[in-house]
Amino acid sequence: MNKDKIIRCITSDGGIMASAIDSTGIVFTAQEIHHTTSCGTAALGRLLTAASMMGAQLKQKNAVINLSVKGNGPLGPVVAVANSKGNVKGYVGNWDCPTEHYSNGKINVAAAVGKEGILTVMRDYGSGDPYIGQVPLVSGEIAEDITNYYATSEQIPTVCALGVLVDKNNGLVLAAGGLLIQLLPGATDEKIEKLEKNVAALEPVTTMLAKGMSVLDICKKALEGFEVEVLDEFPVSYVCGCSKEKIENAIRGLSDEEIKEIIEKEGAAKASCNFCNKKFIFTKEDLEKIISERKDKK
Repeated sequence: MNKDKIIRCITSDGGIMASAIDSTGIVFTAQEIHHTTSCGTAALGRLLTAASMMGAQLKQKNAVINLSVKGNGPLGPVVAVANSKGNVKGYVGNWDCPTEHYSNGKINVAAAVGKEGILTVMRDYGSGDPYIGQVPLVSGEIAEDITNYYATSEQIPTVCALGVLVDKNNGLVLAAGGLLIQLLPGATDEKIEKLEKNVAALEPVTTMLAKGMSVLDICKKALEGFEVEVLDEFPVSYVCGCSKEKIENAIRGLSDEEIKEIIEKEGAAKASCNFCNKKFIFTKEDLEKIISERKDKK
């Protein structure tokens, strides 16, 4: 399942920018990897969706954005990391978190995440000096927290809509997507008022996707009455990028004494990836080989 794509648009007057994403495949993949319950799938899916759109805004080729929601609910931390291509990965602290529902049947994400806590946004531009912004959670529903982050930390008026629709019978992802609209300095009061009316009339993103609307259709619906120009459109995926080589490089960064201590205490070095659940094992022989290779080079 990978037909996911992002589109970024701007109004011809330069006053409003909008991004829309169909992240159904991303969230489905995350659910398959982490075996999350419905509330975990909804929370992680929303954060992955937001991270993908925010990552796609990064101008530097190797830049990365890391979103971390740490609330006081039973779900534990929710983490999503995206690159400038919008590819994303993530995890939750407690994949087996029980799911609560609102009276209208919708998943109560706030009950799982918690309404008290911190949203941290870290942008790493590859220069070794990342930008970090933190804001208190305002609802634990993720979208409102992203909106508050932009308003508080970056002073950018923003509308953020995130949705994950799961099958009530089997808990599998049916649709997921998001919409991010931001006012630029050229937005007039009249245009802001028109946008506010459009946003108030919008259906949930997952409803629009379920109706067969494309990401461009969704942007145009949100920006109805404006002339819309497409900046770019491209596919996005759940991508981890971990490898045994990366773990080996980390081990090679240890001293001989530290590696010998691992051999003595553990017998082998074991590592698992939080993002894709892959397991990596370096046997006693593997570790001794790393030490001997160093001696040969001396």
